[in-house]
Parts: sequence; C-alpha cells; structure tokens
Amino acid sequence: MKKRILIPTDFSRNAWNAIKYAMELYKREPAEFFLLHTYYLSGYSKENLLSPEPTEEALQKVREASEKNMEKLKVQMAFYEENDSHSFHYLSEFGSFFDVMKKTVEKQDIELVIMGTQGETDSKTVILGSNAVNAMEKIRNCPVLAIPSNVLFKDPNEIVFPTSFRTHYKERELATLVDISRCTNSPIRILHIQNNKGLTKAQQENKALLEKILEAASFTHHTLYDVDINDGVRCFVQSRQSEMIAIVNKKHNFFGSVFSNPMVKELGKHANVPLLAMHDLRN
Repeated sequence: MKKRILIPTDFSRNAWNAIKYAMELYKREPAEFFLLHTYYLSGYSKENLLSPEPTEEALQKVREASEKNMEKLKVQMAFYEENDSHSFHYLSEFGSFFDVMKKTVEKQDIELVIMGTQGETDSKTVILGSNAVNAMEKIRNCPVLAIPSNVLFKDPNEIVFPTSFRTHYKERELATLVDISRCTNSPIRILHIQNNKGLTKAQQENKALLEKILEAASFTHHTLYDVDINDGVRCFVQSRQSEMIAIVNKKHNFFGSVFSNPMVKELGKHANVPLLAMHDLRN
C-alpha cells in the first residue's frame, strides 16, 4: 500500500522545500503525493450572501494563473531525481484553502499533510505561518507535519514526544509517529515534565500503554522536574539539537496550552525543527 500524502503549495520557496522534504522523508517507501494549489477571489465568500458572485472572466483569470504555475511546478519536478516507488498528482482547485484541503483529505483518503510553515511571504517574523497553525487545528482527521523554510531534509537524529502520561493514547493516533520513526530509523524520546512526587496509577497505566504502542519503533524515556512545560521542551530540544518534535493536538486545550504560550515561537526562533501534530481521535 502506498502512503497517501497531501502537500499544499502556493509555489513559494517554502512550499518547494516542503515538497522536497516529503519526497526525501519517504524515499525508502512507496508513496503517492498529491500537490494541491487552491485559488480564490478576494472579497468572495460563499457564506456571505451579500458578496457578489464572481464573474466567469474573473474566475478564468485566477484559474489560468493557478494552472500556469502548476505547469511550471511539473517542469521543476521533472528535474528532481525520480523514485520509481513514488507517484504524483497535481491538483488546482477553486475554493478557500481549508475547505479544499478538508475535501481533498476526505476524497483522496490522505494519511498525512506535509506543508511549509510560512508560505509566499516567507516572513522571518512569522514563526509558524497562520496556514500551518490553522491546518493543525482544522484538519482533524489527518496528521500535519509542518516544515520550517530553513530546514533541509536529513533523517532526524531523534523525535521528541512530550507527554504528561495523562492521556490514554490509541494506536491509530500515533501511527504516523511510529511510521516516521521506523522509516527514518529515528528514535523517539518520550519527554515527561514531572511537577510532583511520582506518577499516579492511571499515569503508570498510560505509560505502559504508550510503550506498547511504540514498541515497533525505538524509544527512550526522559524526565525533567519542576520546570514549565514550554521551557522544558524548548531546553530539551535545544540542548540535544533534536531534529523533530511530535505532539498530540487535543482539540479543547491544545492551542490554549501550547500556541498561546511561547513554546512554539521559541522553538521556531531557536530550534527550527519540523513539528508533527497528530490528533486526539476521540474529539
């Protein structure tokens, strides 16, 4: 079975870097890549009944621009080293970025989204671009791997997985983490920030379950004591020069506990590592 991977592109350097990263990440695996460009008309909204319907002429103009850029991308891809176990599909779709992405994930049975973190502006002040952050929140039926613009592919030396052991993980939720660890021979570093004397019985059970789920990969346990979780993860990643972070995005508190705090900004400024967001499938 080929891995089915969606890579949104706005034809920027950052998006091209994400495409190259994706192909290298799965260079040893059969994979089907769906390269998607979404185009839209500013001011038009399906939800807003007062916004004027786009004219056929305006639609034709943005469609042609998208298709022209997609043809250029195909030419660029032809110069890239071919891999017989990889196949590519090029999709140009009209609609809002997230609506089209969600529809494509469903329709094409996508298993992983890989995307750049900044996009066409390549702004150095934006750590995780709004599209990457929103994709992690809105694309809930599929993991999202965000690639910073300055990261060139190499098999990660290790993947840091922070956990409180308060979550009862499911095998499906962590399948992508195990898959990436296995196909790149990258060990998983389970990082626990402990702010009390020991693990409760429930935490010990969750820890044992996590070990069972990750047994197909290589992993080690690491504990930091009495530090803020954001500081702890950042310092751990920086001190070890870890090359990927994986997190489970809990729908109700994830962005409250992580993205509104400095952790991702700090990681973006200092560590610049790919971030894999998986999802709590109970939501």
